[in-house]
Amino acid sequence: MVWTSGWKLASAVSNSGGLGLIGAGSMYPEILREHIQKCKKATKNSFGVNVPLLYPDIDLLMKVIIEEEVPVIFTAAGNPKIWTEHLKNENRIVVHVVSSVKFALKAQESGVDAIVAEGFEAGGHNGREETTTMALIPIVKKAIKIPLIAAGGIASGKSMFAAMALGADGVQVGSRFVASNEASSHINFKNEVLRSEQGSTVLTLKEIKPVRMIKNSFYFKLKEIYDKGGSVDELKNMLGRGRAKKGIFEGDLIEGELEIGQVASQIDEIISVELIIDEFIKDYNKVFSHLKKIN
Repeated sequence: MVWTSGWKLASAVSNSGGLGLIGAGSMYPEILREHIQKCKKATKNSFGVNVPLLYPDIDLLMKVIIEEEVPVIFTAAGNPKIWTEHLKNENRIVVHVVSSVKFALKAQESGVDAIVAEGFEAGGHNGREETTTMALIPIVKKAIKIPLIAAGGIASGKSMFAAMALGADGVQVGSRFVASNEASSHINFKNEVLRSEQGSTVLTLKEIKPVRMIKNSFYFKLKEIYDKGGSVDELKNMLGRGRAKKGIFEGDLIEGELEIGQVASQIDEIISVELIIDEFIKDYNKVFSHLKKIN
């Protein structure tokens, strides 16, 4: 949720009954502090921060998170051992995002409180295994003893019910909130999500860091490098810096990197976070009632 989940989105999710997360991956330390402080003013409920562990200023980000007394930290894209013990010593709840059983077990061994198992349907940076959420959740559930949160391809109450039927204790939702009123993503990007169809997204750049994005002009330039057998250095040069900001935050649909999950094809309107969560609950209860009648 880079460039998408700031204090407005996080506080709206928390105010509507979920656990809102501020996406720290696009933030300098003092910007993160500003978002945390604004989130505190906007909600009386708990919220958290998602931190990619490969971030260059990770120690400064963690310092801000601890100083601002954020109660829940979701970590991703790195070894959870490095920070979990430190955060637990500060009495924080720590959740780590993984895409395989192997890394779920490593995260559990590091002492995290819960695991997010994310299937490769998810948007943004992703696992290399290309294991779908439907296949991933049961095998991770079987392997671990701590709570399991499902992510990837969850954009409705129906998919939430399916994930929990497979063994998840909860769900993490990303892409559906991109097309919300409160998301900080640019309106151009939100509208591009609404135009997405089946097959509009692709998982690419596995040689560097796998990422799922919309097939726009920038993606096809990457594909040209692949088609001619280009090197990793050529891919890195094309990627450059700030591509996600250019596409998601600034709304450049041509040269920007448009990160979104496969569920983009299911999203057809931009609405408030409150309505999104209401729809999740109603759809979940409808499925539950329907299955009770069948039985």
